[in-house]
Amino acid sequence: SASSARFIKPVLHGYFRSSCSWRVRIAFALKGIEYEQAPVNLIKDGGQQLTDQFKALNPMQQVPAVTIDGITLSQSLAIIQYIEETRAGPHLLPADPKQRAQVRIICDIITSGIQPLQNLYVLQKIGGEKMQWAQHFINRGFEALEPILKQTAGTYCVGNEISMADICLVPQVYNAERFKVDMSPFPTIRRLNQTLMEIEAFKVSHPSCQPDTPDDMRR
Repeated sequence: SASSARFIKPVLHGYFRSSCSWRVRIAFALKGIEYEQAPVNLIKDGGQQLTDQFKALNPMQQVPAVTIDGITLSQSLAIIQYIEETRAGPHLLPADPKQRAQVRIICDIITSGIQPLQNLYVLQKIGGEKMQWAQHFINRGFEALEPILKQTAGTYCVGNEISMADICLVPQVYNAERFKVDMSPFPTIRRLNQTLMEIEAFKVSHPSCQPDTPDDMRR
């Protein structure tokens, strides 16, 4: 029944370095929700996300997928909004409709305009120019984000409360650093990222300390 399903810990099928999985880990941590992890290695055996078993969980064959309350959800923002709508704890979307729209704009720029263009599946199709390709699309996205965040930011991306926008920003900056993007043109993004990386929920969810993090990447 639905009520007994509430007492079963959610299970996150994810990958330590997947920015979309990291978003969900941050949301769980901010809300104080205990969950279990079922790692899906995107590299090993040609990619465990491509197995029939995982395809049954998420037909897009991407992480994350979350089993929660007796259902399976995919797509990180849909998962985060479900958590927001069904669980107590700090709000991940502001009450004010204008601020809420700003949060969604920032999330959409990252989740539609930056991250998909430099994710593993796309880069595998590109071949030799992976680094330049990823840098190009991250730079292009950050050039749009920087002036928007200058307008919307207080302590965090939108005003002085942590929101879904911050949840999207931090993993994307981590990707930018992985792809050696020069962050000096983006002082607002850098400041926000530094502030957020001091917060426990962002630290415990970091790719360097997950159950499936390889030993040489732990810190």
